[in-house]
Amino acid sequence: MTESTTPHTTVLLNEAVDALLAGAGDAPSGTWIDGTFGRGGHARRILSRLSPQGRLLAFDKDPEAIQEAARIQDARFSIRHEGFRHLADLPPGSAAGVLMDLGVSSPQIDTPERGFSFRFDGPLDMRMDTTRGQSVAEWLADAEVGQIAEVIRECGEERFAGPIAKAIVARRQERGPLATTAELADLVAGAVKTRESGQNPATRTFQALRIFINAELEELQQALEASLSVLQPGGRLVVISFHSLEDRIVKQFIAQHSKEVYDRRAPFAVPQPMRLKALDRIKPGAAEVAANPRARSAVMRVAERTEVPA
Repeated sequence: MTESTTPHTTVLLNEAVDALLAGAGDAPSGTWIDGTFGRGGHARRILSRLSPQGRLLAFDKDPEAIQEAARIQDARFSIRHEGFRHLADLPPGSAAGVLMDLGVSSPQIDTPERGFSFRFDGPLDMRMDTTRGQSVAEWLADAEVGQIAEVIRECGEERFAGPIAKAIVARRQERGPLATTAELADLVAGAVKTRESGQNPATRTFQALRIFINAELEELQQALEASLSVLQPGGRLVVISFHSLEDRIVKQFIAQHSKEVYDRRAPFAVPQPMRLKALDRIKPGAAEVAANPRARSAVMRVAERTEVPA
């Protein structure tokens, strides 16, 4: 596999770790969760702040992330080759804080063999976990026009989803299935008549197919729900999103659980207490965006698990 020459720059590194560990003291103990290890920027910073009694458990589906994690020689650290929906497997109240960085890492984007980017020609794969599941090429080889259009419309917010889907199926019928990122990017460019200034016509389609093939939105919902169980009272939930679909899910989830819930069928019953307290919404500053343009769309939301009534 071709190695990426672009180093990964962790977005909102200091802000995320400060928010996660706020109120836990100078050298906190307890078990902390990095739901998306990536290339380990947040994990290494968290470990540098924990006490000898502290523990950090990370999750990641990407085999290359697991290889990178093996370089961390620290008895306080462990990682699972699983998506962060497996937070649900942890004991209730076992985590002092949960961090989720939902971005795709630079090595993933910049390695042509992974198939994430239209900027490089490579196999049309896009799987986060290359050891299992269908690639995008395999799915597009059989999917119907309506299915393809729905995915591109819903996961990419692409208004030309219909013409793109029809072009994909027509190409498949005429010359066989799409196999490379360049083939898909060229096809989309021919089907998309107008596009925002400075944006590649294939941007939304590639985003949509990556999100769909990795079930990213479903897994995010599952992980957020699981965080309510595993977080200790006072524990922080910190989530960094990079596009509006993810951020909307996180925003609505925090809002939903930041208010008391009344049962309309039993108006005099004690309401279900709020489970989260919304704390902050943070975006990268101008200096960070200038140094790392991929940070420009990032939004970090912070919430705190409330006390569980006796």
